[in-house]
Amino acid sequence: MNTLFQSLGRTVLAGFALLVLLVILAGSPVVDLRSHAWWMFAFRWLHVTAAIMWVGLLWYFNFVQIPAMPRIPDEQKPAITKVIAPSALYWFRYAALATVIMGLGLASMNGYILPALALRAPFTPIGIGMWLGLIMAFNVWFIIWPMQKKALGMVPVEITGKARAVRVAMLTSRINTMLSIPMVYCMVAQQHGGL
Repeated sequence: MNTLFQSLGRTVLAGFALLVLLVILAGSPVVDLRSHAWWMFAFRWLHVTAAIMWVGLLWYFNFVQIPAMPRIPDEQKPAITKVIAPSALYWFRYAALATVIMGLGLASMNGYILPALALRAPFTPIGIGMWLGLIMAFNVWFIIWPMQKKALGMVPVEITGKARAVRVAMLTSRINTMLSIPMVYCMVAQQHGGL
């Protein structure tokens, strides 16, 4: 058992094996790759899973890492800036991308992508959630990530540019944290009668 949890890869594979076992034990229908309903379910599950990682990392940065950085002694900060932050930012970016791809795929499969993006009833709540998610993903890829590369020294920048990059990345991350609250609400509200 100990070796199972020593490896993240084995732990994730065990999670999938446990999922398959639970599906079998619950007597769920067999996976039908020809079924539109099965694919909608699969996209929804992948969308929600990726979103949990994305928003979870967003909240980790804002509730844990950013507030803790001033209290970390300078000689220990490289552990964060050279090891932890680049890895967390990798998963952060790609979880955002996967969330958007799976969400747009799901909306397309359900036939509401255009009405939702146009904010037409009855798809207004999900449409607002989609727009907030798209804005957040744009911020991740085109503001936060380029600024973090400067802040973490991954690209050359002058000291004043580095300070500005740190501030812009932090403020944009805070904007995304703010947007995540109504975004999640709108995503859930669509399934429960609207705003």
